[in-house]
Amino acid sequence: MFRAFINVFRIPDLRKKVLFTLLMLAVYRVGFYVPLPGIDQERLARYFRGAGGGATQQAAELFAMFTGGDLGQSTVFGLGIMPYISASIIFQLLVTVLPALEKLQKEGESGRRKIQEYTRYATVLLCVVQATFWLRYLTGNGMVQTDYAGTFAFGIIAITGLTAGTMLLMWIGEQIDEYGVGNGISLIIMAGIVVRLPSAIIRVWQGWNPSGLATGGDMSAEKVVFLIVSFVVVVAGAILITQAQRRIPIQQAKQTRGRRVVGGARHFLPLRVNHGGVMPIIFASSFLLFPGMIFGWLNGAQLPPAGLWAFLSDAMQPGTFVYSVTYVGMVYFFAYFWTSVQFQPKEIANNLRDMGSFIPGLRPGKRTADYLESVMERITYVGAGFLALIAVIPSIVAVKMQIPFSISAFLGGTGLLIVVSVALDMIHRLEANLIMRNYEGFLGAEGVARVKGRM
Repeated sequence: MFRAFINVFRIPDLRKKVLFTLLMLAVYRVGFYVPLPGIDQERLARYFRGAGGGATQQAAELFAMFTGGDLGQSTVFGLGIMPYISASIIFQLLVTVLPALEKLQKEGESGRRKIQEYTRYATVLLCVVQATFWLRYLTGNGMVQTDYAGTFAFGIIAITGLTAGTMLLMWIGEQIDEYGVGNGISLIIMAGIVVRLPSAIIRVWQGWNPSGLATGGDMSAEKVVFLIVSFVVVVAGAILITQAQRRIPIQQAKQTRGRRVVGGARHFLPLRVNHGGVMPIIFASSFLLFPGMIFGWLNGAQLPPAGLWAFLSDAMQPGTFVYSVTYVGMVYFFAYFWTSVQFQPKEIANNLRDMGSFIPGLRPGKRTADYLESVMERITYVGAGFLALIAVIPSIVAVKMQIPFSISAFLGGTGLLIVVSVALDMIHRLEANLIMRNYEGFLGAEGVARVKGRM
């Protein structure tokens, strides 16, 4: 593998792509620390540190985990890439329900570019809305400097800065897509997650207490060993479920062309076990932020019946039984919802029929579509079960073992799946470039099995 990494930098074209990608990620990390003018950064940092494990702190950590931004320090990249991701998801859903957009997508490259243009306009709109709400929140909690609080000029500058930061991140991602290696947006999110790992390791080191008398957030030897073993096991499981496929045998019909008989080849249709990727966890996590915040506000407002709001507020805290069960149920719901939106068995069956292919034992058309739908329903159940397990591990470990959430978050959840998925995609792209140029891949010489899904 070390020789394969050396080969990456021996190829001039591939070396330029890798260095360009690293340069763009470095620009992102520099902009991550450019503060917005007029914000009292020290008071903002104290506010989020004092939030403890409350709903506000959880929302900020979750936001930072899969956006590349950080609400805990209000910088030009504070909103991260989330508005662009939200706009992309919105248009992915609209394409399936609006005939005009569906027709536009089927036009090919020109249609996709037009949808991409609409996505950018929607990104700007979402940036303005989110930046406005964020500034109102900061102003209401006294985290804007007195000379700037409530002034029109400050509002315009701050909203413009946050919007420009997100658009710059979107541009960086597109440049990586065109001139670098890998998916630019995914790499930005992955970089935002990976840079949090050293601080988690430092917290483990600072809390190191091998005597076994650790209390509270101290890290005993047993906790450290548990974290290391759990991290290795969960990463291995994440790789397995990310690569896992159900292969449907496909037979190509034989055709007579002149005196030659062509076709008859046998291949496979791969169906991913985790078809939804990290989207079910993202949706479930986002929706579960609101009940805890709403019930906490109702409890603080002392609205009748006070006991009910206090009970619901405590029940919806991460790590509790009610929260975990609700989380699992929502992950299953969104896994099936996202699969139903993205996976179109009728379209796949029609494409197979038009190409002269069929599934052995099934008639082309409706029978094939029904079979593909039933198979996807069964494998989605398995994939959603793994997503649910990996989603609740961080909160349960944080509560039951009294480990800070910033440390236990690397044992599962959205962040780990994103890192694993993006890392595997990067390895596949680099390996494809190496093999195309007659270089040895990452997993050995020719004849050695490479990274493939085998479920």
